[in-house]
Amino acid sequence: MKIYDIAILGAGASGLMAASLMPTKNIAVIDSNSKIGLKILASGGGKCNITNKNVTVNNYLGDKKFIKKALDNFTPKQLFSFLDPFYLEFEVRKYGQYFCKKSAKDLVAVFENLTRHCTFHMNSKVLHVDFKESFIIQTQKEKIYAKKLIIASGGISYTAIGASPIGYEIAKSFGHSLITPAPALVGLTVQKEQFWMKSLSGISFNAKLSVEDKVLESDLLFTHKGISGPVVLSGSLYWKKGKISFDFLPNIDLSKLLEKKSKKQISSLIPLPKRFMTEFLKSIDLEDKSVVRLKKEELEKLNLLKNYEFAPAGNFGFTKAEVTKGGVNTDEIDAVSFESKLQKKLYFIGEVLDVTGELGGYNFQWAFASANSLATHI
Repeated sequence: MKIYDIAILGAGASGLMAASLMPTKNIAVIDSNSKIGLKILASGGGKCNITNKNVTVNNYLGDKKFIKKALDNFTPKQLFSFLDPFYLEFEVRKYGQYFCKKSAKDLVAVFENLTRHCTFHMNSKVLHVDFKESFIIQTQKEKIYAKKLIIASGGISYTAIGASPIGYEIAKSFGHSLITPAPALVGLTVQKEQFWMKSLSGISFNAKLSVEDKVLESDLLFTHKGISGPVVLSGSLYWKKGKISFDFLPNIDLSKLLEKKSKKQISSLIPLPKRFMTEFLKSIDLEDKSVVRLKKEELEKLNLLKNYEFAPAGNFGFTKAEVTKGGVNTDEIDAVSFESKLQKKLYFIGEVLDVTGELGGYNFQWAFASANSLATHI
């Protein structure tokens, strides 16, 4: 009976990184997909938003002390140093986001090269895991034995590429508690009072969003289902069923703009898409007339452009979510080794944990940083 040094459940970013950093170990990598790195390939429009210039704990939802240790020990600069020998090219886009210049396939090829020492068990759905001197991983095909087990199976978003709750199920079977998983980095649906937004499908512009104690600024996109775009996706991470507020004119002093008493119509003077202004003015029952004709109470109505507050109805759900927030309770995981405090030689890394980053490369950086901490320990 063959017993591997380590079994890694999940051939995504965190699992592949962990395997790559342990070249001398006898490792089994188990995944239900037929190919490795499918989420890497699917992200960033096929170019993988690998990390961000500005990574801090403030870009994450979760226990800040737990998150900080791993991020401090593996920065974006160290990630690029790790990848440097492979001559990958990256480009920086808006908001400090790094992408593969050519294709995410190049990054997956690097991991294929770095994990040649591993035995891959692909198309292998894990049914359950037991521990009797070693871990016994029962798949629908076979039993795989390992001295140590790393759960790097991710969350339950992206079911189209094999996402499943198996990581959570294994955690619970060993006594771990879960912070309830929920869709994150996902669009938000709107209440009846905001249905006017649904007629603006395709319109996008920069906006500032206040949600809970967070203020985020990025592109807002209107869709036929509600609102989306980078600022809403990141905002969905922090939203808790309450009200949110938009500043549709960030960095613009509306009062100074209206002081000019222009003869222009409101929709022509305000620097926002005409379609948006038309629907917005209808929604607040204000005629699109010249600014000079506006009464005091009408001018006050326009202040809603700087503080438009409402409660979303919900979100677009797991099928549209880029990641899952919630997961294995980090109080029960060692912040240095990522070993379970409840079961020796059992480890959890990446998205399966209750750590979730904003949109912009933060979740890949967490996947790599948590894998690095674990591999350094082992």
